[in-house]
Amino acid sequence: MRAGAVALALLAWTALLIPVQAFALAFRLPLSRRVPRLYHRGVARAAGLRIRVSGRPAHPRPTLFVCNHASWIDIVVLSCVLDASFVAKAEVAGWPLFGLLARLARSVFVVRRASRSGRHRDEMRLRLEDGDSLILFPEGTSSDGNRVLPFNSTFFAVAQRPAGGRDLAVQPVTLAYTGVRGLPTTRRERPWLAWYGDTGLLAHLWRFLGLGGAEVDVWIHEPAPRNGTRKTLARACENAVADGLAALLAGREPA
Repeated sequence: MRAGAVALALLAWTALLIPVQAFALAFRLPLSRRVPRLYHRGVARAAGLRIRVSGRPAHPRPTLFVCNHASWIDIVVLSCVLDASFVAKAEVAGWPLFGLLARLARSVFVVRRASRSGRHRDEMRLRLEDGDSLILFPEGTSSDGNRVLPFNSTFFAVAQRPAGGRDLAVQPVTLAYTGVRGLPTTRRERPWLAWYGDTGLLAHLWRFLGLGGAEVDVWIHEPAPRNGTRKTLARACENAVADGLAALLAGREPA
């Protein structure tokens, strides 16, 4: 019953804001940057997400945020916290409804094949030069929420030169699902929130909406040093995010 009621509320909220964002994008209104955050905050509230944030984004913009990835829920959480657009894999653009939402949210779609990565890095750089901050999931796929997968360094190349004459901050972000119904999550329960492997998206969505809410911790770390190669930058971010995840899942407070 709960899942059905929440799903109906989310469908109504989505139907209300889609034409607003489409209009704002068509006429290049500043509103187009704010509607996605408003939309995701409404989704978070309806779904019962309680988000705790530690740290703060670097200033001045633009910033490349790099975060671990466990679920489609990450999109909702990070959009509530960060004023930034997402870097998504190209196939997401073709998904029913969710692809439309990603396009309306001004996502940058990329192909992770090495033979085509250069063009997509250029697309990311253009957005950064326009002053947009971006959120990148460098693992390339979602995990079970208990660990951080190796970071792919390919798209860290955009950080090797200034964006539009301005220094680009590269800021690691750790996201951890730490509670369900007010109780700490265990290794067994965390996959209720993580979406990975062969689990269908709609089945996972329905199960999540029936949970009654979840607690999420977001730790925004200090910007990573940029005085090395893209591989050393990727490794520094990976280490910061992995250490943060271990701390949050163990119940330790962010430093």
